[in-house]
Amino acid sequence: MIIAFQFALFALVAISFILVVGVPVILASPEGWSNTKNAVFSGASLWIFLVFVVGILNSFIA
Repeated sequence: MIIAFQFALFALVAISFILVVGVPVILASPEGWSNTKNAVFSGASLWIFLVFVVGILNSFIA
């Protein structure tokens, strides 16, 4: 269970870093938003899912 928690937490940190760096770059580029809107929404959805997964797994660990 600890391995699953650590993997989910690592994935959350990695996705967070990618979104923090990637979204401003996408928004600053001309026509970037219209071309990559689905990728941003998918990344945000994955981030929300991982927040819940980490929270649930944390309740089993603690």
